[in-house]
Amino acid sequence: MAQLSQAFEAAQLPQSSGMYEPLPAGWYSATINQAEVRPTKDGNGEYIRVRYDITGPTHQGRTVFGNLNIKNASTKAEEIGRQQLGEIMRAIGLSRVTDTDQLIGGQLTIKLDIRPATEQYAAQNEVRGFKSLSGQAAPAPSKPAAAPSAGAKTPPWMKK
Repeated sequence: MAQLSQAFEAAQLPQSSGMYEPLPAGWYSATINQAEVRPTKDGNGEYIRVRYDITGPTHQGRTVFGNLNIKNASTKAEEIGRQQLGEIMRAIGLSRVTDTDQLIGGQLTIKLDIRPATEQYAAQNEVRGFKSLSGQAAPAPSKPAAAPSAGAKTPPWMKK
């Protein structure tokens, strides 16, 4: 418990203007400020809940959340989530992740779309793409050069 330096009256504090409208669709620079593993609703899977704080070029200070399925009964959902995690890792310069804390502080560019409102939920942003801050698409992981097979002639560029 922490004592406040003064008393606050709810009637005298400013009120918010209500829910934030979704940000316009497009690319935004962002910083990952939270990343945590959570169980799926059915309890049979896991996803990483990521908080992106927008840093530009507009709407600085706004926050967007995204989920990355890393373990899911739906193989397609799991595949998409793992692809997205890989894109994030490449965009922020990580080759290996063992803890979600490694993602925190990562700076990247995210593509936002707007998921239309339904009877249950208001319209909201959805994170659909990831690039490095330089604007380049996340590169594919490099593959080590294949060693020449036995009896094959070694190319000159591989000789020392």
